Amino acid sequence: MEVDVNKQELTINKLIGRKSKNVIIEGDVIVPDVKPDILNSIDCDGNVCIYKKEILDGKVRFDGAINLYLVYLPDSDTETTRALTTNLDFSQIVEIENCKPYMDLIATTKIKNIECQVLNGRKIKARVELEIDLQIYSNENIEVLKEIKNISNIQVLNSEMTINTLVGKGITKSYAKDTLAYSETDNLAEVLKVKVDIINREMKTSYNKVLVKADTRVKIMYLTEEGYVKNINTNIPVMGFIDIPNISEENIINTNYEMKNILVKPNREEHSIYVEVEVEIGCMVYGTNNIQLIQDMYSTIENIDFTTKCIETESNRTNKREICNITEQISIPEISSNEIYDVDINPIINNTKILNGRVLYEGEINLNFIFSSNVLMGVDSRKYVVPFNLEIENENINSKKRINTEIECVGDDFSIISDGNIECKINLCFDLEMADSKKINLIDEIKVSNSEEQEICNMVVYIVKHGDTLWSIAKKYRTTIDNIKKINELENDNLNVGEKLYIQRCCENTKKYAV
Repeated sequence: MEVDVNKQELTINKLIGRKSKNVIIEGDVIVPDVKPDILNSIDCDGNVCIYKKEILDGKVRFDGAINLYLVYLPDSDTETTRALTTNLDFSQIVEIENCKPYMDLIATTKIKNIECQVLNGRKIKARVELEIDLQIYSNENIEVLKEIKNISNIQVLNSEMTINTLVGKGITKSYAKDTLAYSETDNLAEVLKVKVDIINREMKTSYNKVLVKADTRVKIMYLTEEGYVKNINTNIPVMGFIDIPNISEENIINTNYEMKNILVKPNREEHSIYVEVEVEIGCMVYGTNNIQLIQDMYSTIENIDFTTKCIETESNRTNKREICNITEQISIPEISSNEIYDVDINPIINNTKILNGRVLYEGEINLNFIFSSNVLMGVDSRKYVVPFNLEIENENINSKKRINTEIECVGDDFSIISDGNIECKINLCFDLEMADSKKINLIDEIKVSNSEEQEICNMVVYIVKHGDTLWSIAKKYRTTIDNIKKINELENDNLNVGEKLYIQRCCENTKKYAV
């Protein structure tokens, strides 16, 4: 017998695998002939650019480079500060079980630490510790059984469930471009270092599109011909549109920003530096669907056989942003009352603890102060670590929830209040993406055959056992829940172990006795 059913089609997005890995990227930096020998490293900093990502069977490959900047103390009687710039190219393969080429990849990279070892006056060994976080998602079209039309006297067990379904996804490229002017009295000798970060990420929906925008924070430290160290700090907006049909303001939007390339080009004649940052922005949009799932079924007069398949998806997706303001006084006697040129800020989460209703973060902010030095008659640096603890409360948080956290510095201020005593004000932004993993059983194939003839009525006495429900008892004896409740004068569905129930078996003529 062919079964006539009504189904609802949904697109679900499920997490196939996630892997975090620290990789070491090493390379030698050679001092060009036009620059003096190196005595000591003052500061190492860099930016990560990802050129290409590729999902293969069971693994992910990606290629990129570290734009490395090394400020150093030269072996020279006339110069006090110089810099080296280079690209450390890398190619990494990370194994992730069950990933396939047709799946989606979200990758985030972060420089955890940079070390530069002076091998000799013309050669430096650079070592970069890079943290990589990879998430693999798969989109699957499923059909949810909503109604069975042509089976006589069918009994159905429904379950209401809320899941997140994929509305759409997309990628766009955008460019943050600007010409940054510096003082006309400065004669630019060289760019010492460039630091680029994506901050203040926002999104909104508009006419089947997602507007994504952020600020590209650019910090440039440069050296003048007169030996002075100067800074340019600015935010360059970056934005783009991603087409997502059928999007609405109620949808949940997750975005991912990835720097592809950075171009820095000084123009000494015009006293300016041209900056161009290529950014790839990915977007996934989710909807919330309340669905009625048929979990079980039987007929009182026909034999029904069916198969089920288990699908894993996500529900209760939410995003939360929290700003942590950290104020602390620290002491670095070497700075004394000198000028602070720049501070490298690298926040790291060391431990995350998820409890019911809250999540606890423990971490540290690695600071590297670059300042003027009376002893060296140039530039010096000192490192300092500021620990932090943050508790974020949210009713959607529980110990089984999957939480992805991105942390970034969105504001800072460092003031020398006395000799070597510095007041630090640092604003950290925590972006949380939260979701519950949910497994659902879908009824797949249904087969129906006629029942063998039975007596019209057969009353039995049943003793309730542990784990029994009215549904399981009614299905076992091919009767209905309403019949059991009526015969036994039950006011609700609650059962007690050891309780006696009178059960009227059903057969081909059950419809005569159905309530």
